[in-house]
Amino acid sequence: MDMTEISLREFTEQLASKAPVPGGGGASALVGAVGIALGDMVGELTVGKKKYADVEDEIRALMVRAQDLRVRLLACIEKDAAAFEPLSRAYGIPKDDPSRAEVMEACLRDAAGAPMEIFDLCCEAICLEKEFAEKGSRIMISDAATGAALCLGALKGAAVNVRVNTRLMKDRAYAEALDARIGEGLKKYGAMAEEVYENVYGSF
Repeated sequence: MDMTEISLREFTEQLASKAPVPGGGGASALVGAVGIALGDMVGELTVGKKKYADVEDEIRALMVRAQDLRVRLLACIEKDAAAFEPLSRAYGIPKDDPSRAEVMEACLRDAAGAPMEIFDLCCEAICLEKEFAEKGSRIMISDAATGAALCLGALKGAAVNVRVNTRLMKDRAYAEALDARIGEGLKKYGAMAEEVYENVYGSF
């Protein structure tokens, strides 16, 4: 079942259930896609307006990037589910099974990969929201701020879903490299998203 093809009601019902997927990673991907869609909407309602003719080419370029990010974030819902299910099964391998450690390590890497991709895409989305808020139609920038807030939530959700896997990895160098990327990204792009939101919120 492709979770991007089901209704929002079905998605949230499954999210609320005991089913292993979707989980926090898939939810973060969906929220990030919704967030950047709002940025794209700001663009759609800015282009063609005389007042913003001088930035129209820039806005159109931002919209192309936003549309790509939305598609890629939605694809991550399935990627996250596909990576989590093998990990869920791996936890059931008996602890005295000699293959358990190797299987677990591979599954943990895969399970961290999807939320790491979501995290990176949300970093880029926040950068776009900043530009939409600065260059977009004044009457639409509240949507850019909302998009930034949603992308920040998705960023944080993706981050913790990376961390829950890296903490169990035996390859500590690999795990710590991912953790460092997460820490730096949260600091930089978290601050950027907060700034976008506060600047818009305080402008009314």
